Amino acid sequence: MSNPLSASKWNHATAAHLLNRAGFGGPPHEIRKLAELGLDKAVDQLVEYEQFPDETARPDWAKPDPERVERFQKLRSASAEQRRELQREEQRRQRERIFELRQWWLKRMAGGPRPLQEKLALFWHGHFATSMQKVRDAYLMWLQNETFRRYASGNWLTMLTAISKDPAMLIWLDQAQSRKEHPNENFAREVMELFALGEGHYTEKDVTEAARALTGWSYDRFTQEYVNRPRLHDSGNKTFLGRSGFLTGNDVLEQIVAHPQAGRFIVAKLWGYFASDNAPQGLIDDFTSVFRKNGNEFKPLLKAMFRSEAFYSDSVIRSQVKSPVQWLVSSVRMLEAELPPPMLSSNALRLLGQDLFAPPNVKGWDGGLAWITTNNLLNRYNLAALLVTGENLVAMGPGGPNGAMRRPRFNNVRRIAGLSIDRILTEDQRRNKDALIRALEERLLQAKLRDKQEKALRDYLDAQGDLDDSDILHAIRLLMSTPEFQLT
Repeated sequence: MSNPLSASKWNHATAAHLLNRAGFGGPPHEIRKLAELGLDKAVDQLVEYEQFPDETARPDWAKPDPERVERFQKLRSASAEQRRELQREEQRRQRERIFELRQWWLKRMAGGPRPLQEKLALFWHGHFATSMQKVRDAYLMWLQNETFRRYASGNWLTMLTAISKDPAMLIWLDQAQSRKEHPNENFAREVMELFALGEGHYTEKDVTEAARALTGWSYDRFTQEYVNRPRLHDSGNKTFLGRSGFLTGNDVLEQIVAHPQAGRFIVAKLWGYFASDNAPQGLIDDFTSVFRKNGNEFKPLLKAMFRSEAFYSDSVIRSQVKSPVQWLVSSVRMLEAELPPPMLSSNALRLLGQDLFAPPNVKGWDGGLAWITTNNLLNRYNLAALLVTGENLVAMGPGGPNGAMRRPRFNNVRRIAGLSIDRILTEDQRRNKDALIRALEERLLQAKLRDKQEKALRDYLDAQGDLDDSDILHAIRLLMSTPEFQLT
């Protein structure tokens, strides 16, 4: 296995890297505190996050709806016009709630006491990609989000079982409709192909047998809960991944997690998320050994990853394109700024390519270089201007039939709070251009600018003469528009 990082290599830069990847970055004083702890204590502080109380209140509506049955009854007895109006009212209600839910989660990421827990919840959201567009119930999306958070760093089988019985997932992959007369194979296939094994490690017969074993796992739309319906379960003999008997859904999940590929699959996914793609197979095998020896528990695996020399290698540091959520949340944290209002945050993430609670398909977001298109990059630059100046500048969008660029606003909000210069820069840093450049490098990049970029920034600052706040704000915008700022 990759050796642990030596104490001599633990410094401000490596601490910044840990906070960027195991969380959403932070301002210089947070990085310094982490660096002062030393590697082992810094990793423990992030991974053992339950030691920090999280008193975030759930949204007011995030609970079973006692009026739900009444609304269903009204819908059944309503006229066609009344039914349409009731449906429009429900759609408005759910639309408002999902905007609120996105902001609720972004606030947890940006200011909550457990950055790794939220970073893991984001991983699981992409891994078990489920969309509001089909689920159509913000409460169920919140409930799934809480499931990700509750089991984020726990046991693999426990997580897989919880998500298999999650109401949003039961709806999303049609498991709620599966019954012994007509087993639905959607979830049975995806739990192996996308969630736990990958292609080539099961047969079509395994899909069929797993679907039979999972019949009876369903959803009660009135109580909004998972329900086991024994009368819908196929109780006949089955053979799945080499195991035969009167198998149930729990038997299927146990057999999947016991498969040799199941450990390698999820370990590789986590390393790709936190470190880099295309890791040497030997490294993945070594981390998988740690995972298996610790009973498929994620915490020992995460500690081994975050303490490894490989995690801090030159090929990993600043090699990962920030996802839109990482870009927005880390920018807010580095700048010690406020999140944009809910509608604006939601619209901005959609324009950047990562609409929370609405992944593009069951595979989730592609990530990596797929985040960087011409339009998405221009939208990042314009969102940077919004965060820094408070002015809602135009955001570039796709062109018309002649290729001309249209220029919509992020939404109809014209101003937000903007950046407080005296909160992030001392008087000396604001007056002294050398000190200003060093301070901005430390805050925004945790690394030095390339010579060419530093010269361009210095030329701009020199051309302004005595600097005022607007000059400094523009300098920050320039740094946030560099290729380096798009990487973490």
